[in-house]
Amino acid sequence: MSTSRRALAVLLAGLLAAVLAACGGSPERDPNKVVVVYKEFGGNPVYRQFLLARKTEFERANPGVTVDLQPITASDADYLTRLQLQMRSPRTSPDLVYEDTFQINSDIEAGYLSPLDDRLAAWPDWARFAETAKGAGKASDGRTYGVPDGTDTRGLWFNKEIFARAGLPTDWQPKSWDDVLAAARTIKAKVPGVIPLNVYAGKVGESSSIEGFQMLLAGTGDTLYDQASKKWLVGSRGFTESLQFLKTVYGEGLGPTPQQVLEPNWRYQVAQRLMPKGEVAISLDGSWVSLNWLPSGAAPWPDWSRVLGTAAMPTQHGQAPGRVSMSGGWTWAIPRNAGNPDKAWELVKLLSEQRHHLDWCIINVQIPVRTDVAADPAYTSANPTNGFFASLVPITHYRPAYPLYPRISNEIQVATEAIVTGTADVATAARNYDNQVKVIAGDAVRTASGS
Repeated sequence: MSTSRRALAVLLAGLLAAVLAACGGSPERDPNKVVVVYKEFGGNPVYRQFLLARKTEFERANPGVTVDLQPITASDADYLTRLQLQMRSPRTSPDLVYEDTFQINSDIEAGYLSPLDDRLAAWPDWARFAETAKGAGKASDGRTYGVPDGTDTRGLWFNKEIFARAGLPTDWQPKSWDDVLAAARTIKAKVPGVIPLNVYAGKVGESSSIEGFQMLLAGTGDTLYDQASKKWLVGSRGFTESLQFLKTVYGEGLGPTPQQVLEPNWRYQVAQRLMPKGEVAISLDGSWVSLNWLPSGAAPWPDWSRVLGTAAMPTQHGQAPGRVSMSGGWTWAIPRNAGNPDKAWELVKLLSEQRHHLDWCIINVQIPVRTDVAADPAYTSANPTNGFFASLVPITHYRPAYPLYPRISNEIQVATEAIVTGTADVATAARNYDNQVKVIAGDAVRTASGS
């Protein structure tokens, strides 16, 4: 080998070592260490506090074993990218990871995760999990790769004090999209200086796709994916009409400014700053939002349950079932390259115990996935909105979380950003989306009926 090539090889080896060190990797794995990577949302301390308590409990029950918690505070997209980079190599892979349900099938197809079926079959607590919840970690191959830690629903949060100033009913329950828009228009006219209606949009992550656009699409009766034909749908009338709703909101100045809604941390600003200050009248958002306002949350707000009301998002024209929701959630998964999978599984079981799942669902305002926790009076009475958001589960919808979904979701965000910024009209944004879906999915595409 020439001197120059040898020098280059040494340089590349050094760079690789630096990258591995930055990702937490090392040439040898410690058999007594369980590395856990999870996402911290908006600086909220409940994740860290809950996991630190379980770390102490686990280490006490397993002398000599250390649980190494490695939180990542980042946007949804950055978190997923960093997690995938770590899982690729045995030298850098964590032992346990927090996986969003929308990403799990993509990571399974990439070979990042291990199936858990044998472990689940020997775990009596698995029988306590709701059947719908079990599907959150199941792949198209029929095997299960993740244990869910809770689910969620979505609806409308509204400020009753702003509604009263606008002359609107404080027990507001809209029956159609027109009702929602009418309330926003009234607020704009009578209560200047507040955001009448917040709907997430743009290339800012999954909140734009699921909290915003897909809540609208579900209300039209159309879908992104046809389960019968196993194909992605294009040319959907509901897709176009959902974009038109966003066009109305942002075109009439009923929503945030484009600069606001396209800011990556906008959802945290809404929940932690603007809603407590009475600067947002209506927000289409998730069941978990009130965790920010609890004494243990990122933005404690003692009066939130008095000031805010909740309402189901109505279907487009009030057609049956009259209201809609979307559900997602997160799972604990063991990477294929984990160095200590057995101890990681023992930690999953501890995190998922009835007493810990009850505690988690209360402090993180989650909808339980264990049936014994869902029926526990301690859960139902812990938060004034738990009952309302849990009541949406029977009519909720789920994302088509197949391997191509993350790329499809990105194209939804692109389309909504074009509407928010005015860089494309509704027809053009919808057509561009259709074209990209055809490129992504190939033959697994069909034109929606009735379009």
